[in-house]
Amino acid sequence: MAARSIRRNDCETVVIGAGPYGLAVAAHLKARGVSARLIGDPMSFWRRNMPKGMKLRSPWGATSISDPAGALSLDAYVKSQDLARVEPTPLETFVNYGAWFQSNAAPDLDRRMVDRVDATSAGLRVSLADGEGVHCARIVVAMGLAKQQFRPAAFANTPRELVSHTADHDNFANFRGKRVGVVGRGQSACETAALLCEAGAEAELICRGPVRWPGAEGQSASWRRLARASLSPILTAPSAVGPFPLNWLVEAPDLVRLMPTSARATFSARSLRAAAAGWLLPRFGDVRVTTGVDVVSAAPRGEKIEVKFQYGSSEFDHVVLATGYKIDIAKLGVLAPTLLSAIARQDGSPILSADFESTAPGVYFVGASAVASFGPLMRFIAGTGFAARRLARAIAAGRTSARMVNLSQGDPVAAEERGVRAQTVP
Repeated sequence: MAARSIRRNDCETVVIGAGPYGLAVAAHLKARGVSARLIGDPMSFWRRNMPKGMKLRSPWGATSISDPAGALSLDAYVKSQDLARVEPTPLETFVNYGAWFQSNAAPDLDRRMVDRVDATSAGLRVSLADGEGVHCARIVVAMGLAKQQFRPAAFANTPRELVSHTADHDNFANFRGKRVGVVGRGQSACETAALLCEAGAEAELICRGPVRWPGAEGQSASWRRLARASLSPILTAPSAVGPFPLNWLVEAPDLVRLMPTSARATFSARSLRAAAAGWLLPRFGDVRVTTGVDVVSAAPRGEKIEVKFQYGSSEFDHVVLATGYKIDIAKLGVLAPTLLSAIARQDGSPILSADFESTAPGVYFVGASAVASFGPLMRFIAGTGFAARRLARAIAAGRTSARMVNLSQGDPVAAEERGVRAQTVP
């Protein structure tokens, strides 16, 4: 009987996406001696899909991308560049920090675009846009919020030149002199409205309920500010995600993962409740706010867009949707249909093991795609440490396991094992 051929992989692991999570995972894998290739355009979503002038809501201490030695922190970056520490952190500072992190942690980054990921009988194959194929035992999908924008039903059929999403803009200079409606009431909506006004537009915030400004009490509540300041070290968790006391549970993704699915979804929604940072309020003076309204429909009226509410309507030159994101890994556009069908999902999000592995063997997800399994911390930079450490440790420990050996087509044992794993839902 002829010996079975064994195909050699180009690397052990491919990490797709070079944002904070992809960079952190690559750094931790490298530290554990795992042969990994990081593929992506570094910090591309932050550069192309967030507006100039934006500031990060996360506190300084929760804005460092994780590396094993802690040598590539945001503090280390500003010190190396002889920069002053500025809070809240400007977007430009964080983007430059990410590029610095990449140059130090993953200098061999592959900047080509991923076209498709297939599962074959010989393992996983990552096809690049230029036609090259990379073979590996595992992939880590760290594509963040790319292609995940949520567009409410009322705006589903409106033309993109009249209705856009916040993720469609890297600046608002082209709206100068125009009347722009902003739908939403969270940080993104409020900051977008403020930036539009600063760019010379007339901005109106449209939302169902009042805007919440945690930590921005008026002068009449000075005793409350004093009480909050004195209790802040106790009440505020390191990542500052969610209200007390839920914020402390956010810091424990392992515990969040053990919650029943419905309870975890409720917990995440409560922790990510729409609110705007208090430091933004002084820049909000020129924004018109219309609250207590539901958008019923929207349709073009000549060169404008008419937005109808339950009572009345308004016309705008443009509408920007600050309506957040809804995870659906099918929309990432890189997973082959057969591979996608092997991944158990809950409302579009992959169901992940305690090590971030999906039900497709060797396929892992981190960042926003992991929120449904691990909770809100995975939406923030502060979550890079937990995710990268856990995943890198699991991959390093399982490098010699039988299921990670790539066998040629037709191996019945490998095929049977893949079938069993694909049906297992944690």
